[in-house]
Amino acid sequence: MNGPRAFFPVSAQGGDLIVVPARFGSTRLPGKPLLEIAGRTLLERVLANATAAAGLAGDCRVVVATDDARIAAHARDLGAQVAMTAPELNSGSARAAAAARLQDAPPARVINLQGDAPFIPPATIAGLIATLREGTADVATPVYRLDWERLDRLRAHKETAPFSGTTCVRDAKGQALWFSKSILPALRDEDALRAASPLSPVWQHLGLYAYTQRALDWFAQAPQGTYEKLEGLEQLRFLENGWTIATCEVDPPRHALSGVDTPQDMALAEDAIARLGDPFPAQPQSGPQSGPVSEPARS
Repeated sequence: MNGPRAFFPVSAQGGDLIVVPARFGSTRLPGKPLLEIAGRTLLERVLANATAAAGLAGDCRVVVATDDARIAAHARDLGAQVAMTAPELNSGSARAAAAARLQDAPPARVINLQGDAPFIPPATIAGLIATLREGTADVATPVYRLDWERLDRLRAHKETAPFSGTTCVRDAKGQALWFSKSILPALRDEDALRAASPLSPVWQHLGLYAYTQRALDWFAQAPQGTYEKLEGLEQLRFLENGWTIATCEVDPPRHALSGVDTPQDMALAEDAIARLGDPFPAQPQSGPQSGPVSEPARS
């Protein structure tokens, strides 16, 4: 262990809610919220980021949503509020909606911060809250533009893991037109594009969402969409039904492994911390972190 366990005081009632869905029953990595990376559990790391983000945003509280008593006990040991949700819920967004309904005061906006995403900077999370507070979109999510080196790495990674990594096509105002596990857009005359700019036209998605309560309530009762099923991307349910998703531009993440899904990911996360430094405990920042990237981020 790297020092005493962190303690996250229960957040006061407020206008917005960060939900950390945490499942024990992962098929590829059972019990992963309780597994340790560099001496801290995944859940402990995510809660640190959520708590720092709530402090940055203001008028915001944090809750862990789980159907497992072991995860609930660990969250409470860390001082977090817990919402027990039904085991049959099939997505993090559905668990976030259930947790929001269990609150004494209904939140205006809900942020779904997955319990296996320990490296998302607090400023990125708080930025999504600000986007919804200040604009008219129904959903907000972060994206970052790939330089050519990162795009080449993503292409190489997809040769062995074609459904790892999501790209986004945006309109001129930054609203999402589409998300795909394919690399979009297709690039005609790529040599000329490379010569013209160090940045490619490809935007990569980080799997983090903020919703208005109205949008999340609709999502929780709506059937899966056709393209949502084909791509395996739940945000397409919104786009297939005419809801607006604002994309928030952030810097490429320093710790590029956005989610931990396999034992190999655990090893990559340990290696990234050893090389780039440990972001725990999360500190509030004025803007997203940037820096070198070694592994392709996934969403």
